[in-house]
Amino acid sequence: MSVTTVHIRDKLIKEFGAVLVDVEDTSPNRCAASFKVLIVSPQFEGKPLLARHRMVNTCLAEELKEIHAFEQKTLTPEQWEKQKAQ
Repeated sequence: MSVTTVHIRDKLIKEFGAVLVDVEDTSPNRCAASFKVLIVSPQFEGKPLLARHRMVNTCLAEELKEIHAFEQKTLTPEQWEKQKAQ
């Protein structure tokens, strides 16, 4: 399996009905070994941070086997709007 920013973004949008998914390849030379992800989804409403991260890790379980570093930020639409206003 080839892990790309497009693959990760598409999978997260489909799984979480996300309002926004931003995926950045942060590895040197963009070799798909390290990713930074922002996910804004109503499915995160009422869930603590750890539960949100577990949801994402479960969704990307196969991909994470090939990734060396994965940073994620998971927000509800309301949290995203507040953050943008700051």
